[in-house]
Amino acid sequence: MRKIKKKHKAAYAPMDDLVTYRAIPTREVEYIDPFLFLNHHGPQVYKSNNRGLPFGPHPHRGFETLTFILDGDIMHQDTGGGKDVIVAGGVQWMTAGRGLIHAEVSSDKFKKEGGPLEILQLWFNLPAKYKMTEPKYVGLQKDQIPTATEDDGNVKVNVISGNWRETQGPIPSLSDIHMASIELKQGGSLTTSIAAERNIFFYVVRGSVKVNGEAVDKQNLVEFENEGEEIKVEAQEDSYILLGHAHPFNEPVVSHGPFVMNTEEEIQEAFRDYQAGKMGSW
Repeated sequence: MRKIKKKHKAAYAPMDDLVTYRAIPTREVEYIDPFLFLNHHGPQVYKSNNRGLPFGPHPHRGFETLTFILDGDIMHQDTGGGKDVIVAGGVQWMTAGRGLIHAEVSSDKFKKEGGPLEILQLWFNLPAKYKMTEPKYVGLQKDQIPTATEDDGNVKVNVISGNWRETQGPIPSLSDIHMASIELKQGGSLTTSIAAERNIFFYVVRGSVKVNGEAVDKQNLVEFENEGEEIKVEAQEDSYILLGHAHPFNEPVVSHGPFVMNTEEEIQEAFRDYQAGKMGSW
């Protein structure tokens, strides 16, 4: 079995009235190459006539974002031409590449009516050769995401990129990142193998599970050693997890706010390009 290095509790990091837990980076773990960042927003319930999500127009360069909408919605717009509203069960994958400006806010309907909200955003690094690639956005509703079942239907795997056994994810990854969200009923279990040289991203969103025999509660990130291959997950209650894996890039990571590059000089160039309007204008 793959050895567990450590379990990390997500840190409470609220943003105005938005309940937020940051799983990575924290004081204990900076990143798991190439997985850089995870914010877990909610769960919470918004009243009617609310302000919604606070993520107005802002720039990005040098990485990708994958956003999971568990409850509520996100209205996305960017200077690359991407624009839509994704509701519960859907995902958004944005390749910032050489740079763009985007906004992630709640729809007018959600702001008017309110309701439950739970959203997670994961950042992937881009290798140096793809840092300046053309920006791209893909939004998928729940019924556009292929699923695979395990354990006689007690486990449902929503395949987003890469593959899960014979099921292929709909979003091609520049860096061979495999990502899935997994829903487990109480008592459900699954076993999979991930090559020892690949780094694993494993986060428990809801419920509690046993991973290779160790108990892991919600809002916990599991950091694995690069030893062994088998991962066995057993649900102690109805649970929802994020599971991804990728080859590490083993490149320098220099980040400043919305930009993730390989050198400080590239960060300064990103700021200059943003100020000069090279990432588009809002």
